[in-house]
Amino acid sequence: MEEKKYRTPKRQRMGGHGHGRIVPGEKAKDFKGTIVKLIDYIGNYKIALIIVALFAVASTVFSVVGPKILGKATTVLVEGITSKIAGNGSVDFDHIGKILLTVLIIYGASSVFAFIQGYIMSTITQKICYRLRKEMSEKINRMPMKYFEERTYGEVLSRITNDIDTLGNGLNQSITQLITSVCTMIGVLIMMISISPLMTGVSLITLPISVILIAVVVKRSQKYFKSQQEYLGNINGQVEELFAGHNIVKAFNKEEDSIEKFHETNEKLYESAWKSQFLSGLMMPFMAFVGNLGYVGVVISGAYLAIKGKVKIGDIQSFMMYVRNFTQPIQQIAQVTNMLQSMAAAAERVFELLGEEEEEQTVENAVKTGGLKGNVEFKNVKFGYDSEKTVINNFSVKVKDGQQVAIVGPTGAGKTTMVKLLMRFYDVTEGEILIDGHNIKEFDRHELRKMFGMVLQDTWLFKGTIKENIRYGKLGATDEEVIAAAKSAHAHHFIETLSGAYEMELNEDADNVSQGQKQLLTIARAILANNPILILDEATSSVDTRTEHMIQKAMNNLMKGRTSFVIAHRLSTIKNADIILVMKDGDIVEQGNHEELMKMDGFYAELYNSQWAETQDA
Repeated sequence: MEEKKYRTPKRQRMGGHGHGRIVPGEKAKDFKGTIVKLIDYIGNYKIALIIVALFAVASTVFSVVGPKILGKATTVLVEGITSKIAGNGSVDFDHIGKILLTVLIIYGASSVFAFIQGYIMSTITQKICYRLRKEMSEKINRMPMKYFEERTYGEVLSRITNDIDTLGNGLNQSITQLITSVCTMIGVLIMMISISPLMTGVSLITLPISVILIAVVVKRSQKYFKSQQEYLGNINGQVEELFAGHNIVKAFNKEEDSIEKFHETNEKLYESAWKSQFLSGLMMPFMAFVGNLGYVGVVISGAYLAIKGKVKIGDIQSFMMYVRNFTQPIQQIAQVTNMLQSMAAAAERVFELLGEEEEEQTVENAVKTGGLKGNVEFKNVKFGYDSEKTVINNFSVKVKDGQQVAIVGPTGAGKTTMVKLLMRFYDVTEGEILIDGHNIKEFDRHELRKMFGMVLQDTWLFKGTIKENIRYGKLGATDEEVIAAAKSAHAHHFIETLSGAYEMELNEDADNVSQGQKQLLTIARAILANNPILILDEATSSVDTRTEHMIQKAMNNLMKGRTSFVIAHRLSTIKNADIILVMKDGDIVEQGNHEELMKMDGFYAELYNSQWAETQDA
């Protein structure tokens, strides 16, 4: 059996890499182009970034100068002790004190510059992340419904959360780290040469060995890190899916199969994880061994030069400190390169979303919705989600304000598609949709959608009080208006029986109220919103008959005086509709009220009678 692949966010935080280990980053498709876009995007902060660079350079310069001056104190101390032993001098502690004070001031200045550049860079980074999140949030509200129907929620959320976090962390760390690492390498190399070109040459022999070791380890470990990332995503997906459907797993006695599948994936994750961690863990021992070889060479050559009188003891001490400082930036640059790759990959996905096609939000001389009654006309409407497949062939109907229109038909007939077209989630391919004689394309989208209230089969309630959830329909509503809406929706009685009543907190999935109660709350919210046109999409299909009856009474109150479109699965709920549109294969095949359609003895009568027979059999 083919192994199931679980869709999860592409990046997970990976623990246990350890300090100094180099983890291969995810690569951007167009690294150069993305970096250019990013530089252009952060152009408003160019002056601040230049200041950051200058402070980073200053901090590095001061830290590089420190060891050489500190070496002079060692030299003075050794020479003083030697003179004292010879009987013709003493240790000049005043001179040593001045040197140490100078070193303290230099390192203090280095720390101050580092603190300031870190503060400025963190501020810039968070401002960029704030701006990106704001722009992405606004962008999402302007994007067509098609974009979200073609992608999972996780993919979209990942760009707003994971990708922006990765981008922010990369900007905050990589820019200053790259500057300080390069400056440190150059500064340390200059200082080393100034002390002794011979000792510098000996220490640099180990540099190619370090570079080769890094390249070999990264190349070998990359495939295992990639495999680890993949199986980590798979195992997270399995756990999430199995816990979400835990009742189904137990109902079908599939616990052993689930455990076996989990163990298979866990075994593969273990195998790739330990190999990747082991290989990356070899980096530090290898680098330490090569570094120690370099120290041995420096000590031997330094001792030789000291005997010859060409260098002093303090110079050797300073040089040893410089050798240690010279190897660290090499690893840091390798890490920064990896970080830049991940940052570019994240930035590429962010810019992809920001560059997506948008819905046209406004039009010139837009029609206002004030005073409109809610007369709706579909005139020769044709539509297809793609150009090769037409879903709605030729749809025409006139609906007067205040009328209740029921849309019925088998699955795939085009019922919900008509609603999406009415609210301009999609635009018609041919024909037009009119509201009070105005083409819906003559409205600003935001203004047009003010006309509509919706109650869907899938209820949506957020974490908060019952009062807050009802008030979502009209944010400025008073408590009295909220209670009045709840009473009209036949929800007031059950709310009063709950602990806390209107102040009761709904949990994240609103599991502390029943499905029917959820639906009554969404109806109360729609009543409070008081929109002139209502859309009810199979609002009673997931509840029992008794609850359905209660919801139906609430919906009747909701629909009074409003144009309403009811997509119905149970035909018994729409017998009193003014117009029933019977759809099949994207066309209206019959229309009229219940009595007229039953007399026709056509497709509607067949549907109704089959449902009645099912009810009787049950």
